[in-house]
Amino acid sequence: MVKHVIIWTLKDEYSADEKRRIAAEIKEGLEGLKGVVPGIVEIKVNTDGLASSNGDLMLDSVFENEDALKGYSVHPAHVAVADGKVRPFAKIRSCFDYEV
Repeated sequence: MVKHVIIWTLKDEYSADEKRRIAAEIKEGLEGLKGVVPGIVEIKVNTDGLASSNGDLMLDSVFENEDALKGYSVHPAHVAVADGKVRPFAKIRSCFDYEV
């Protein structure tokens, strides 16, 4: 299996309330991909980081294998969420993938 972790920092122009709304929409969109995109074993978006966090939200997901992760990255449902709910609002995206 492959673990896929992403941490996003949202753009500075958004207020704290706007960031909470945006994060909630990202969470709903990405978590809704389970059962839609083949190969997703687990997908969770954490939006309630501690004050010590330097990102605004984190995707914590597991895929059956590396091919499933590659398929996810180009799957139309994922691309729609990424292009509509994530990329327009994100300032920084950090990713770390590894085998488990």
